[in-house]
Amino acid sequence: MPILRNHIAFKVIRNITVFLNLEAGVTRGRVPEPGFPASIPTPGERTPERSSNSQEELERIRQRLERENSRLRAELARADDVSGVSPEDMIWIFGSGRTGSTWLSHLMTELEGHILWGEPLVGKLFADLYYSGPGPQQSQIETFILSDPYKDVWLRSIRHFVLDGANARFPEAAKPDNYLLLSEPNGSTGAPLLMEAMPESRMVFLIRDPRDVVASFLAASKKGSWLEARWGRSNTLADQDPDAFVKQRATWFVRNAEKAREAYENHTGPKALVKYEDLRVDTVAELRRIYSTLEIDVDQEKLPEVVKKHSWENIPEDSKGSDKFFRKATPGGWREDLTPEQAKIVESTAAPLIKAFYSTEV
Repeated sequence: MPILRNHIAFKVIRNITVFLNLEAGVTRGRVPEPGFPASIPTPGERTPERSSNSQEELERIRQRLERENSRLRAELARADDVSGVSPEDMIWIFGSGRTGSTWLSHLMTELEGHILWGEPLVGKLFADLYYSGPGPQQSQIETFILSDPYKDVWLRSIRHFVLDGANARFPEAAKPDNYLLLSEPNGSTGAPLLMEAMPESRMVFLIRDPRDVVASFLAASKKGSWLEARWGRSNTLADQDPDAFVKQRATWFVRNAEKAREAYENHTGPKALVKYEDLRVDTVAELRRIYSTLEIDVDQEKLPEVVKKHSWENIPEDSKGSDKFFRKATPGGWREDLTPEQAKIVESTAAPLIKAFYSTEV
């Protein structure tokens, strides 16, 4: 006779409800048909006792159902995507500011069907809360909006948040064979969350020597540089205590780049690792490799023309220089820009990244 009857129903997404009727028990003779009561023992017949093995098996079934529930929710979230831009047609660029992401995104959006969404900062929006909450156990607190027990729910929300924003701003990106390029260097701390929410998307992890990155930030943040012209203020720390500024920027770079690296290593969709230095040496060859790795067909004959248009030599002279946005484009220039002590600060702070991508002796 039945020892467990359970009816489970839950709304997965709007207008879709999943239900499950579960009946388990022990009986002699015929197994009762679904929807009918189990056989009632005749007078004098001994009712089998519930065994601990049966209870253990039921617990295993319950756990499997919970896992299947989570998987089904994720699948239905994809099926419920609003019409418009497909996550598969999104190309994300992660890494850090001052790594050449603006140059790379301009190169790519010169190609037919490529549309640029520059600096949406959606990664920063969620990561600043998720990774910077009050205490390492914040994600385990059930009331926290981004708590891990409800991760499948809020990842779905992130997914639709991005898609809704893309569709409102770039409806043309939904046309066949078009791609939406999201350049997100300063939101790279959120790369793991974004790529988990959008596993079909394509991803570029752009890395540059941390010493050159910090040197570029140092020059940009001093009084009279382009950042002051853009925002109406400079970073006084860059002028008053440049060593402290270098430490601050190196720490910031590592946080962004390491999260981009984490996302790259875990991402299951098409992805490409790009070193700024390789892109500078042979830009056409690197672009061909990037698109091959991302599994996107482009007009190969147009690549040299695109590269020439955005070459350093073709940038107007009054738009480049030590205090301009386009500063140097010279790998290894940090040797002239940083003091030996500042170089050591960066090397100490970013040692794992430098060792992984630029040197075996740090």
